[in-house]
Amino acid sequence: MAPKKKGEIIVIMGVSGAGKTTVGQMLGKEMKYKYLDADDFHSESNKEKMGKGIPLTDEDRMPWLESLRDATKEHIVNGNGVILGCSALKKQYRETLRSSDPDYKMGSYETSAVSFVLLEAPAEVLSVRLNKRAAEGTHYMPASLLQSQLDLLKIDESEGILTVDATLSPQSIVKTIIISIFQFQDSFHSSQC
Repeated sequence: MAPKKKGEIIVIMGVSGAGKTTVGQMLGKEMKYKYLDADDFHSESNKEKMGKGIPLTDEDRMPWLESLRDATKEHIVNGNGVILGCSALKKQYRETLRSSDPDYKMGSYETSAVSFVLLEAPAEVLSVRLNKRAAEGTHYMPASLLQSQLDLLKIDESEGILTVDATLSPQSIVKTIIISIFQFQDSFHSSQC
C-alpha cells in the first residue's frame, strides 16, 4: 500500500484590505482546495477589540494562531489541500502556522507543506478598500488599524514567500500564484533527482 500523500496549505497573507478572502476563495475553487478564512477563527473579544480600533497584541493572537495551526494540521495529515486567508504578519506567526506540518523542521521552508503568498499593495489603495468595506458594513476591521498592521508586517527573504501585486485583478493574481506554485514544485522535484 502506497504511503498517504501529505496535504498542502497555501496561506494567502497580507494586511487587511489586500484581497486575501477574494483571492483565497478564487484560488480554492481553481485548485479544488477548501478555503478557510482566519477571521472566522478569531474570538469575539479579538473582534470587539479590533472593531474598537485597538490593535491586537501577540498574546491576543497566539490562541487564534494555535487554532489555525490545529485546523490546518488535520488537513495536512489527511492529505487534503487548503487555502488559508490569514494576515500572518510576523515570522513568529508564520512559524506557528508552519508547525501544522508534523514533519516541519524550523527553517526548512522549501520542504514545508505550508507555503505563503503575500498580497502587497500601496497603503493608499488598502485604505480606500478598507474605507469602502467600512461604509458597506462588511467587515469589523477599521481602516484606522491599517498602519499598525503595516508596521507589524515583516518578511524574511529566506522564507521564500511569493509576493504578488495586489493591485492586479483577482483573476491575474490567481493565475500568477498557480503558475508560480507549479514552477516551484517542478524546480524542487528536479533538484531532488
